[in-house]
Amino acid sequence: MDIKHHQNGARGQRRKQPHTTVQRLLSWGLPVSCSRFLWRQPGEFPVTAFLLGAGAGGLLAIGLFQLLVNPMNIYEEQKIMFLYSLVGLGAMGWGTSPHIRCASLLLVPKMLGKEGRLFVLGYALAAIYVGPVANLRHNLNDVIASLGCTVELQINNTRAAWRISTAPLRAVFKDLLSSKELLRAETRKHLLCSCALHQEEKQAGVLGLNTSWERVSTEVRDYVHHQEARLEWALGLLHVLLSCTFLLVLHASFSYMDSYNHDIRFDNIYISTYFCQIDDRRKKLGKRTLLPLRKAEEKTVIFPCKPTIQASEMSNVVRELLETLPILLLLVVLCGLDWALYSIFDTIRHHSFLQYSFRSSHKLEVKVGGDSMLARLLRKTIGALNTSSETVMESNNMPCLPQPVGLDARAYWRAALPIGLLVCLCLLQAFGYRLRRVIAAFYFPKREKKRILFLYNDLLKKRAAFTKLRRAAILRRARQQKAPVFTEPRFLPLKNGKTGEICKSCSLEISLEWWSGVGLRCQRA
Repeated sequence: MDIKHHQNGARGQRRKQPHTTVQRLLSWGLPVSCSRFLWRQPGEFPVTAFLLGAGAGGLLAIGLFQLLVNPMNIYEEQKIMFLYSLVGLGAMGWGTSPHIRCASLLLVPKMLGKEGRLFVLGYALAAIYVGPVANLRHNLNDVIASLGCTVELQINNTRAAWRISTAPLRAVFKDLLSSKELLRAETRKHLLCSCALHQEEKQAGVLGLNTSWERVSTEVRDYVHHQEARLEWALGLLHVLLSCTFLLVLHASFSYMDSYNHDIRFDNIYISTYFCQIDDRRKKLGKRTLLPLRKAEEKTVIFPCKPTIQASEMSNVVRELLETLPILLLLVVLCGLDWALYSIFDTIRHHSFLQYSFRSSHKLEVKVGGDSMLARLLRKTIGALNTSSETVMESNNMPCLPQPVGLDARAYWRAALPIGLLVCLCLLQAFGYRLRRVIAAFYFPKREKKRILFLYNDLLKKRAAFTKLRRAAILRRARQQKAPVFTEPRFLPLKNGKTGEICKSCSLEISLEWWSGVGLRCQRA
C-alpha cells in the first residue's frame, strides 16, 4: 500500500511536468532561462545567485530599517550602525543560504498570522492613545484649567470690588500719614504713655490654607504636565517594544522552516497539485485512489486553490475574531466617552457665560468749623472724606470657559483603521497559512514531494482502516436480522439524496460508494 517514488530512467527527458501550481504559472509566464534559474540544482549558477540574492537581501534590509529602526528615538550614529549591520547581514544571508531566503519570505505570511496581529495590535493601541485618549486628556485638562481660572477670576473681582469700596478710607489714612509730623507733635505725650509693642502677624483665613490661589493653579498645571510627560514616555517605550516584537515574527519564520524540514507531519494537510498527479497515476494503473475525498476526510485537509475558508480553518478564524473583541470594545467605549464628554463640555461652554458688573458711587462732605488746634486737626483728617466718586467695573468669564476639542471623522477613521486591519488579518490568516506552505515548497521541492507522498500513504491507511471497521459493522448488523431472504439489491434514491441500494432482507441503506468500498453484497444468512 505504501508508495515509493521512482525516478524516470531516461535522463534525456529534462523537462518534467510541473508539480506545483506556482511552478506551472512561472514556467508559463517566464522565459526558459529564468525558469531554469529558479529551479536550478544546488551548485548551479553560483555567481549569479549570489549577486542577485545579495542585492535583494540588501533592499529588504533597507526596507526593514525604514519600518522598524528609523522611527525609534535613538541617536543618528546608532541608526547608521543598525543600517549597515542589517544590510550586511541581509546581503550575506540572501546571497549564500536558501534557508535565510525562505525565512525572510516567510515574514509575509507570518505577518498575516498570529505574530503579525500582535505587531498590529501595538499600533492599534498607539492609535487609540493618540486619538480618543489624547483628546479626552486634553478636554479634561482644559476643564481643570477652566475651573481654576473661574475661581481665580471670582477672587480677583472680589478683590477689585473691595479696593474700590475702600478707596476713600484708604485716602483718609494716606492723608493721615502725610500729616504725621503734625500729629506727632500734638500727641507726643499720649504716645509716650503707651509702651505696649505690637507685631503684625499674617494669619490664613482658613486653617491650613496659607498658599495663594496662583500657587495652587501652578501646582495643578505642573502636575498635569508631569502626567503628560510620563504618558509620552510610555508611548515611546511602546514604539520600542513594537520594534522588538518583529524579532518574534522572525523567530516564528525560522521555527516554521525548521519544523517543515524536520517534522514530516507538521502542517501536512494540503491537497496540492502533486497529490492530484499521484492519484491520477494510480488511477491509470488500476490501483486504489483517494480522490474524490469523502466528507469526513475533507474536514481534515485543505485545498489550497479554493478561495473560501474551509472547515479545518474556520475554527481558528472564529477564535482569532473573538480575541479581537476586547480591543474593539475598548475603541468603541473610548470613542463614545470622548464624544459624550465633548458634547457636555460644549454645552457648558455655550450656556455658562457670566458677566460681572460692579458700580460704586459716593459723595461725602464734612465741614469742621473753628480755629482751634482740634479743629485744624479734624479738618486735616476727617476733611479727607470730602470726596465724591463713581466707578463702573465690568468683566465676564469668557476667557475661563472650557474650549473642548472634538475629533472629526478623519481622526476616528485613523483610530479605527488598525482595528479594521486586525480584523482583516484574522480573515486572511487562513490564506497566509497556505502561502507559507507554498514558500517552503518553492525553496525545498524535494522535501515537499516526500511530505505529499507521506500524506497520500497516510490517507490510504486511514481509509483502509475505516473501511475495515465499516465492513465489520455492516456484517454484524446483517447477522442480527431475523430470517433474511436473498434478494437482488435495487438502486433507489436514499434519504440523503444519493443513489444507493436498499436490501429488502436487512433493510440496509448503503450508498454505492460504500458498497464498492467495503466489497459486500447482501447474502442469505
